[in-house]
Amino acid sequence: MATTTSHQEGSVGTRSEGVTGAIPEDHGHGIGPRLTGDQVWQALAKASFAYLSHVTPSGEPRSSGVVYKVVGGRLCVAVSPDSWKARHIAANRRVAVTVPVRRAGSCRSWRPPATVTFHGQATVHPSGSAQARSLLKEMGSLIPPERRTSGSIVEVLPECEFLTYGLGVSLRKMFDPTGAQERVPVTRAAVRRVYREGSRR
Repeated sequence: MATTTSHQEGSVGTRSEGVTGAIPEDHGHGIGPRLTGDQVWQALAKASFAYLSHVTPSGEPRSSGVVYKVVGGRLCVAVSPDSWKARHIAANRRVAVTVPVRRAGSCRSWRPPATVTFHGQATVHPSGSAQARSLLKEMGSLIPPERRTSGSIVEVLPECEFLTYGLGVSLRKMFDPTGAQERVPVTRAAVRRVYREGSRR
């Protein structure tokens, strides 16, 4: 599935609970890759909103905004058991995800966000299953009370590489498509390091 990059406000320059470090802005003087897998996972763990894209059984594209939480190197999304997302993704597990990342200190709505985009393999855990109950508990207050015991979970495992746009670059450089983009390999080891460091604080 092809992935697209979308824009909302953001960069990753602030800390959040369970995540350490900040991504410094590159003002055009750096050499080599700017980002590490750890930094991209930190950005994903800090955010909670994404655009989830999939296809219907007839091959029609669909995309919707979802709330998620990173759990063990996967993005977990709570959905209604009878929703289109639950049915369609169970039939075709290939998905694409774009996460808008808020820029540090940015309070003006016209400023674009950074984004992290990737494709992956999704698993739908049906409502009432042990996996769904455990992950719904992990998501906690991110989902409405009525969904915490009856929702299904879509669990997305990122694959191959993250495509980032504007992550760790200055606002001015975001308007340079070549300089603002970066490809970072997806690694499980990186997410383990992020949460190990966060647990020490």
